[in-house]
Amino acid sequence: MKLSIDEVADALHLQLVNDSVVESEEVAPGVIVDYDAAGEIIGLEVLHLTKRLRPVDLLDFQFQANRKQVEASHSLL
Repeated sequence: MKLSIDEVADALHLQLVNDSVVESEEVAPGVIVDYDAAGEIIGLEVLHLTKRLRPVDLLDFQFQANRKQVEASHSLL
C-alpha cells in the first residue's frame, strides 16, 4: 500500500496494490476509484484535496500516514 499527496495537482492517491489500472470510475465528484483486470479495487484518488480538508487536517493526515508507513516497514524487519 502506498499513499501519496501531490501538492501541485492538489490530489491524494492511495495505491492498494502494485498492479496495472485497467479502468477508473468517478464514484463521487472528485473521487476516482481504480480497478484491475479482475474488477478489484486497487486504488483511490481524491481531487481538490485542500478544498476538502483544512490545512491543519492535511498536515496531520500526512504525518499520520508517514508514521504508519514507517511502523509498517519496521514490522517487516
